[in-house]
Amino acid sequence: MSPPRDALEDELRNDLAACYRIFALLGWTELIYNHITVRLPGPERHFLINPFGLHYSEVTASNLVRIDMDGRIVGASRWPVNPAGFILHAAIHQGIPEAHCVMHTHTTAGCAVAGNQAGLSMDNFYAAQLHGRLAYHDFEGITVHADEGPRVVRSIGDKRAVILRNHGLLSWGSHLAQAFAYLWTLQRACEIQVAGAALGPATAIPEAIQRKASADALQFDTTRGGGRDVFAALVRQVDRLDPSFRDLTRAKD
Repeated sequence: MSPPRDALEDELRNDLAACYRIFALLGWTELIYNHITVRLPGPERHFLINPFGLHYSEVTASNLVRIDMDGRIVGASRWPVNPAGFILHAAIHQGIPEAHCVMHTHTTAGCAVAGNQAGLSMDNFYAAQLHGRLAYHDFEGITVHADEGPRVVRSIGDKRAVILRNHGLLSWGSHLAQAFAYLWTLQRACEIQVAGAALGPATAIPEAIQRKASADALQFDTTRGGGRDVFAALVRQVDRLDPSFRDLTRAKD
């Protein structure tokens, strides 16, 4: 039998399903791979994750899968999960108490910058906002080995935007909208860097200006919403396109 759901879990399911649809709308998909995970309230340390085998455009509030810290399904699900894909997320959820939501992508621009020896250039409008907010983790191969988890957490520290070298992008947040704000900003910074590479060296932004831009980046400030207004606008957009993500009917136990 599945554990009982309350109104807060239903709300989180709707928000997370909407987020998967937003990623699909933005083109941040990798066939059926990558994950966005959200921690459920309660002492059990359970999480919601996408059903393995579905495209992000097929994710709904009801088919999101509830799992434990080891990636095992809790209750009933018509779909499996990818335990290997959850290893990276589990390490961050477990090692960083504030990591309510973790997002990971393999976008073209993100992977290109992740493979660049110099990493992210801090010399564009969006990159400057990530001054002091960005961490790197060196590539150790496909993230299927749990022993890498503590090293990932050490690499991240308190930074909520992460470049996994030779791999992709990652963000985490104290709520879903904040994690999205970090990932969107990092993704835009990567896109602009890649687009401008053929033009030659970028005009340098002095570090003092980078610090100022980062301090003024209100989309990260939880006291001012932490990206909730932007996320809500995107939810309205996917709602207009296809509200089926809100399906909260339950598969038969």
